Amino acid sequence: MNSISPNLNLMVKACEKASKVIIRDFGELENLQVSKKGPKDFVTKTDKRVEQILIDELAKSKKNYSFITEETGEIYNKNKDIFWIIDPIDGTTNFLHGIPHFAISIALKREEEIISGLIFDPIKNEIFYAEKNNGSFFNNNRIRVSNKSNIDECLFSTNCEGIKLIYPKLNLRNTGCAALDLAYVGCGRFDGYFHDKINIWDIAAGKIIIEEAGGKVNNINKFRNNKINIRAANPNIYEKMLKKIDNF
Repeated sequence: MNSISPNLNLMVKACEKASKVIIRDFGELENLQVSKKGPKDFVTKTDKRVEQILIDELAKSKKNYSFITEETGEIYNKNKDIFWIIDPIDGTTNFLHGIPHFAISIALKREEEIISGLIFDPIKNEIFYAEKNNGSFFNNNRIRVSNKSNIDECLFSTNCEGIKLIYPKLNLRNTGCAALDLAYVGCGRFDGYFHDKINIWDIAAGKIIIEEAGGKVNNINKFRNNKINIRAANPNIYEKMLKKIDNF
C-alpha cells in the first residue's frame, strides 16, 4: 500500500481479519435456509461476530478510543473526542439473499470531523480508503470523482422511495449498500448519491472518500446520527442534482 498512517493500517488489518468470517458465512447461507432459526438470526450473528472482531482488533493498539457501532451503539472509553465508527456489514439484506454486494465500513472521527475512512467489499476484494489531505484510493490506486456535467449522462444512486416516479428521466440505482454507493461515487462509477434518514455508520467512511476524491458532500453534522440526509456528487453535477431533488 502507498504510505498510510498507523490508524489506517490498523483499519485495513481489522477488515482483513473480519472479512474471513463474512466470506465463510456467506458461503454457507444456502445451508441455513433449512435451519429452524432461519437465516435472519444467522445474519445477526454474523453482524455481531464481525463487529466484535473489528472492535477487538482496533482496540488492541488504541485502547482509549471510543466507538459508535451499528450493533452495540456507543462505547465510551477514556478518549471521548475520537471515535471509531463501524458498520460490520452494510448491505445485510443483500447478504441474506446471497447477493454479493455488501461491505465493511470503518471511519475515524475526531472532534466532529471524519479524518479517515475505509470501505472493504470482501467478495469482490475491493478496498476503498481515504485520509484527510492525503487523497482517496481504490486497491492502492489514486481515485477521482467523475467529471460529467450533463445530468442526462449521469448515473445516481438513492434509496428515496418514489423518486423514480417523480424523475423518470433520472438514471437511478438502488443497490442496497450505502457504503459501496458512496465508494462508487468516489471512484467515478456513480456520479452522485442522495439518501434520507440514514445512519452515521453507513456513510462516515464514504463521506471522506468522496471529499478526498474531489467530490462535494453536504454538512452532515447538523443531523442526528440516525437521521442524516446526505447529498454527494462530483462538483460539476452537485448543484444540478440538488435542484432536481429539492422539490422531492
